Amino acid sequence: MSGKGMTARICAFSRAYHAKHNTVKIFDDTMAEKLLTKEEYITISENMSQGIAYFNRTFAGTSEEALRWVVDNQLSQTPLARAAFTEASLKEAVEQGTTQYLIFAAGYDTFAYRQPEWAKGLSIYEIDYPSTSEDKVNRLAAGKIPVPANVHFVQADFSKMNWQKALEDTPAYKKENVSFCSMLGIIYYLSKETFEEYMDVISRLACKGSSIIFDYPNEQYFKGQKKHLELANAAKETMQACYSYSQMKSLLARYGFEIKDHLDASGMTKRYFSEYNKANPDHVMVAQKNVNYCLAVKNR
Repeated sequence: MSGKGMTARICAFSRAYHAKHNTVKIFDDTMAEKLLTKEEYITISENMSQGIAYFNRTFAGTSEEALRWVVDNQLSQTPLARAAFTEASLKEAVEQGTTQYLIFAAGYDTFAYRQPEWAKGLSIYEIDYPSTSEDKVNRLAAGKIPVPANVHFVQADFSKMNWQKALEDTPAYKKENVSFCSMLGIIYYLSKETFEEYMDVISRLACKGSSIIFDYPNEQYFKGQKKHLELANAAKETMQACYSYSQMKSLLARYGFEIKDHLDASGMTKRYFSEYNKANPDHVMVAQKNVNYCLAVKNR
């Protein structure tokens, strides 16, 4: 299993594995496993277990213990952290009047298919490449997962900066409505110039009071995350840029956004991992180093 889409499948696997194997959870994704075939789930499990020496040369234990170690220490920290951060922030935004949820590069995100009662009034837009969007629809059908009436699939080519037209042409979308925009797992793969182009477009699409949430690599990422960089390169998804907090704050301000909430690895671990760690002293997890999580609100 390699090439385009591998990272998305591994992220879905890591969320599914965490949900299946824990009672107290950092994030409970009850749908992720249904988006993977049984073969994919088994293949990823075997590949990760057999690859334990790549991640931990001194590891000694069973195949299942090896898989658990890889998932907890290499695969799931960031997918779980950013999902927990995003959905808690989204709930607060909805309580304050947000009516649209824009998921950029939605991939195998499952929020729309396990949406809680507080989300029923949202219009949810999954924005992705046509081939990825079609694959998602096929997987939903295969998993017998119904698509709620408030979910809209927006097919767009992100390599062309007129992708916003696809969103604006979606009948349900209202530019004047307050939106919550998520860009999870994306910033790593964009050049700084491309990220600024996205922010320019989003600032024109989103009205005052709208939010954007994302995870991003800090200025030490390329020095401290060799394994993750190698895995990304193997999947032909090269990571391109990193940012200091001050750089990110300035960039967002140029497009009318002010940081409302910001967590580094230690802050994320304290907020979202503490209860899990108390319940699982033999499998303690910490958020991935050199990854930050940012929520910003448009103030003009």
